[in-house]
Amino acid sequence: MKPVQVMFDEKLLAALDARPEVKSRGRSAILRRVVKEYLERVRKESIEELYRKAYEDQPGLGEEFSGWEEEGQWPEE
Repeated sequence: MKPVQVMFDEKLLAALDARPEVKSRGRSAILRRVVKEYLERVRKESIEELYRKAYEDQPGLGEEFSGWEEEGQWPEE
């Protein structure tokens, strides 16, 4: 691992340090987890955007599924 310096305002740092998990696991462990979650979310959003762009000009399900649009059933909520 490589050490990095991160700047927090005092109020944000105090709120972070007040959390029980931060007290037990430490700031670094929590910040690593938060950064991993952020990177995973950004990766998923990027993939979703690629799919959206790939299919945005495609009307419906395509010719191979023609006629099947009304055959599906949604579960009752």
